[in-house]
Amino acid sequence: MRVTIERISDLGAGQVAALVADSEAQGVRFVRRLAEEWVSGANRFDQPGEALFVARDDGRVVGVGGLNLDPYAAEPTVGRVRHLYVLTAYRRLGIGRRIVEEIIEAARGRFERLRLSTANREAARLYERLGFHSRTDVAHCTHALEMTRERTAT
Repeated sequence: MRVTIERISDLGAGQVAALVADSEAQGVRFVRRLAEEWVSGANRFDQPGEALFVARDDGRVVGVGGLNLDPYAAEPTVGRVRHLYVLTAYRRLGIGRRIVEEIIEAARGRFERLRLSTANREAARLYERLGFHSRTDVAHCTHALEMTRERTAT
């Protein structure tokens, strides 16, 4: 298996259909929201500093994750990690980590901090291994990464 991570500017019809079905079977709806917001134009990850990434295995999309301006922050220097999802069959292979690393790299030089919100313990551990710190003092935010400091991944 050779999974590649690719920054995309067009989320064609049906590209994330398998992710939507898998995520809903797991009880989460944010992948459907990603697809719906793309179609409606509400979020195309096309504002300054924003990016959308997919993981592909032989052309098939097996993971997704994005970077937006944080809509909950009053500052344009705060980015938000959004909609990270990897197909159940592809978990524990480092794909989620690789997508988040690409998001962090895309944010360098544009954002001073990244925020996100997750209720998933495994996802929280992934983010923490990548240098994000748990936050309880910021609304709509469970983890944050200060981009201006050196981080050490474990």
